[in-house]
Amino acid sequence: MNNVFIDAMAKRRSQYALGKNVSIPQNELTELIEKAVKLSPSAFNSQSARVVILYGAHSDKFWQIVMSKLKAIVPSDKFAPTEAKINSFAAGIGTILFYEDQNIISSLQQQYPNYHDQFPIWSEQGSGIAQFAVWSTLANAGIGANLQHYNPLPDADVAKEWNIALSWKLRAMMPFGSNEKAIAEKSFMADSERFKVFS
Repeated sequence: MNNVFIDAMAKRRSQYALGKNVSIPQNELTELIEKAVKLSPSAFNSQSARVVILYGAHSDKFWQIVMSKLKAIVPSDKFAPTEAKINSFAAGIGTILFYEDQNIISSLQQQYPNYHDQFPIWSEQGSGIAQFAVWSTLANAGIGANLQHYNPLPDADVAKEWNIALSWKLRAMMPFGSNEKAIAEKSFMADSERFKVFS
């Protein structure tokens, strides 16, 4: 059975060979990212996802911050692979920072105390959905991307650099750009190990 949405999801892969050869105008890319986030579901329609889109020199600056933080904790004689990895993320045209607004979560915890402990979990789930939606949307537009988690190392410096609200908690970062290498086919474990169907 053919399904357009499934076909779009099938295009999503981790692309680590990113470049700047993207023909889609920046404003159109921004609109795609924003729409993907806005259409992503969230618990109680909380819309707690917050996104910062960094292009060009701003994206480079972000990865410079990450690099400096990693240099402080990775031994210098073992830093070369780390440096190469960070440079590969900076090679794209931009980086998307995914945040969750903790003020929204706290407000919901106060309004619905019976679900107090669930709201942080639902927030993480909502963030994951938004990340996947954006990633799949970019892939469907022919844009490569991968998902990284260097938080909380750069959080404070990033918040200061781009005036990010203290209530925004960084959850993930997604460098994106042109696909500079073919992406390998995704492998799957046996369905019998993952699914149970009763009818």
